[in-house]
Amino acid sequence: MAKVNAPPNQGGSDRGQAAERLVNRRKGPRRGLLVIGGFAVLLLAVGPLLFGTYLLNVLIQAFFFSIVAVTVDVLWGYTGYLTFGQSAFFGIGAYAAGLVFTHGGFSTAYVVLALGAAIGVTAAVAGLLGWLSFYRGASPFFATVMSLVMPIVLTQLLLSGGEWTGSSSGLTGYETFDLSLQAWYWIAGGALLVIAALAWCFVRSDGGRVLAAIRDNESRCSYLGINTSRVKIILLVATAIVAGLAGFGYGAFSGVVAPELTGFVLGTQLIIWVALGGRGTLWGPVVGALLINVGTSYLSSSMPFAWQLILGAAFVTVIVLLPQGLVPLLVKPFRHLAGERAESELVERAVRAELRQAPSELALQMTGVAKQFGSLKVLQGIDLTAKAGELVGLIGPNGAGKTTLMRCMSDGAERSAGSVVLCGHDIRQLPPDRCVHFGLGRKFQNANIFDTLTVAECLRIAGTIIERPSLFQSAQTLALPPYALEVVRTTGLDQKLSAVAKDLSHGEQQALELAMVLALEPRIVLLDEPTAGLTKTERTQIGSVLASLAHRYQLCCLLVEHDLDFVAEIATRIVVLHQGRIVMQGNFDEVVHSELVRTIYAGTAQGAGSGGNAALQEVS
Repeated sequence: MAKVNAPPNQGGSDRGQAAERLVNRRKGPRRGLLVIGGFAVLLLAVGPLLFGTYLLNVLIQAFFFSIVAVTVDVLWGYTGYLTFGQSAFFGIGAYAAGLVFTHGGFSTAYVVLALGAAIGVTAAVAGLLGWLSFYRGASPFFATVMSLVMPIVLTQLLLSGGEWTGSSSGLTGYETFDLSLQAWYWIAGGALLVIAALAWCFVRSDGGRVLAAIRDNESRCSYLGINTSRVKIILLVATAIVAGLAGFGYGAFSGVVAPELTGFVLGTQLIIWVALGGRGTLWGPVVGALLINVGTSYLSSSMPFAWQLILGAAFVTVIVLLPQGLVPLLVKPFRHLAGERAESELVERAVRAELRQAPSELALQMTGVAKQFGSLKVLQGIDLTAKAGELVGLIGPNGAGKTTLMRCMSDGAERSAGSVVLCGHDIRQLPPDRCVHFGLGRKFQNANIFDTLTVAECLRIAGTIIERPSLFQSAQTLALPPYALEVVRTTGLDQKLSAVAKDLSHGEQQALELAMVLALEPRIVLLDEPTAGLTKTERTQIGSVLASLAHRYQLCCLLVEHDLDFVAEIATRIVVLHQGRIVMQGNFDEVVHSELVRTIYAGTAQGAGSGGNAALQEVS
């Protein structure tokens, strides 16, 4: 692979300095984690010597709750899934211990049985909930409502269980582990440290960045070939198992389980702890859960009504004045310990042999494609083919159905009739992420990127289906196919790999999205007005790149564009769409001088000019 992290006019010393900066910046997050982890381990070790019996008891329970708060933050803060259901999984784990130890007894076999039930039942329930919540077309609001319903339903089941579940009184007095408070303190605190450290490493890994990408722009993730529903279901199952194990620990420690442990109130409290501590920080939810649980234990008895009012007022104040929570404000002076976002070394990746296309190989075939909304027919009987190495310009007046046609090419559920075949694969009713695996890449009219991620992170996520990302590490190199690398270098993005995407100029964001699409190594590229809002220089740069995609790399490109001069320079064929039908196709001159096209788009032939551009100014 050819390294291109330094411009051609720079020597080896500059590359060495860049590599040194890369290593130094990577040391920052590790140093910050070591400082935080060292302090936490020290506090955990000396805690039993500093705290009394009552506080130890409170802290042990708070540690178990904090573990669940971490899982809520991973789901809500990093993935964008607001869930009230983690309390249900915590309660399932607690009742697994309570039911088995009450009705079966306490022995090694029953401990294994209870642990198996805590893991198996939570995984099964989470899988069912995930399938119901994230099926194709379900809205985020629906997923949140489903998570809200589950604790309510589970609580009612426990209340209806009679003597077997203890009904409203729960289960008490069952035999459990004979351990001292000190041992439980170290077990619960150690489990919290392990879970928090694993979560910290995960969300900062290449695989963890996918969660932030889903939170920022789930649609773009789908068009990068990422099955977002599957990712969220797997994540929900994993976090549910962690919550279930925390619940098992709580039930084994306390010797008491009650329906409140599965309820909506606890689910809401988890959300409050995460919001107060700092959503999307991991350590914030831990701090929030510990502070509130300790404060509640000491103040709820002396001021039961006032304490709830104080807690509610604090929550509202933080949400209004400090929407990121308390921890980000408190650690702001120490952010240097966390380090800057690491730079990446840019290298070229060879295109997979199976994706290389022969000239004139049929890439796209649409037969009888139609789309209608009720009685409104947007597309009618579209028959279109495109070959490798072609750059087809798709033009037509506003409302002709150009963007709808692109949606039908990239999403099997969009069309009402007809068939679409991509590189020999009939897309049937398949979603966009499956179509991407057939060799499709789509660029939208407006830059469709991940706002909170860096340029390098956006590009790395775009290659997720090519190179499976690590779940606990971040790659030091960023490998791109040659045509994506050409976009990055031509537009200067190679000098801004550590820049946050939302801070880029409009033209740079457009170039970034194009590079992300090309990082997929597509065989068919759909481009919806890629030069919209670009300067003349930027249009020229993008034009040369698009031309090379078709002519040099033999990709099949379909282009919707307003700028007909731009289309004339790079397109090998023009397809004219009008009222949902293809009315003509041919080279640019044939289209410009066609009486039919002049009648449709210009009304008269006056002002056509030498190139026909003025007469067709209203095209597309």
